[in-house]
Amino acid sequence: MTDLAAGLQRDEDGVVRCWWPGTLPLYVEYHDTEWGRPLADDTRLFEKICLEGFQSGLSWITILKKRPAFRAAFAGFDIEALNAFGPADVERLMGDAGIVRHRGKIESVLNNARRARALKDEFGSIARFVWRFEPDDADRPAVMDHATALSMPRSKASEAMSKELRKRGWSFVGATTLYAFMQSSGLVNDHLEGCAIRPVCEAARSAFKRP
Repeated sequence: MTDLAAGLQRDEDGVVRCWWPGTLPLYVEYHDTEWGRPLADDTRLFEKICLEGFQSGLSWITILKKRPAFRAAFAGFDIEALNAFGPADVERLMGDAGIVRHRGKIESVLNNARRARALKDEFGSIARFVWRFEPDDADRPAVMDHATALSMPRSKASEAMSKELRKRGWSFVGATTLYAFMQSSGLVNDHLEGCAIRPVCEAARSAFKRP
């Protein structure tokens, strides 16, 4: 159809969405039911940070397809369970063809699990720390269109979160990685204007009780 703004697509049922999931069912489901929904569960937040780190240099759909294998390999991203992992587990994971076998990223998950425990001790929860970086409306674009989305691989808020986590010893938490994390965890709503899911996420964010 030619009446859609740049960056939008309409499926055969007439539903208008952002361009990036294409028509792949797994990706469309992720776009429709997960990306941009506010999240406060510490395990899932930690998982998202870890998987965004694994995504660096790869496509997100690659990671999404492997997410069940990642969850199986990393004890469901349970922080306490991961704190019991050691060098033998790193070697085991390096032999796991179901995940991305990158030693630095695997070791980062175990390092960050230790740092996450300290973060929970300091702030009470990972969620409480993370949601401190939700940007004010004044710091957000007036209109989220395709050009704006493409021009925002990072933000002041993601840079600030990156700085704080790096100071606490976290790794693979650059500002671009953390902006993707903020998008997926609902700290921002970057669904394009005109996407059917944008108002759904706005409603969810309005009803969400910040930690």
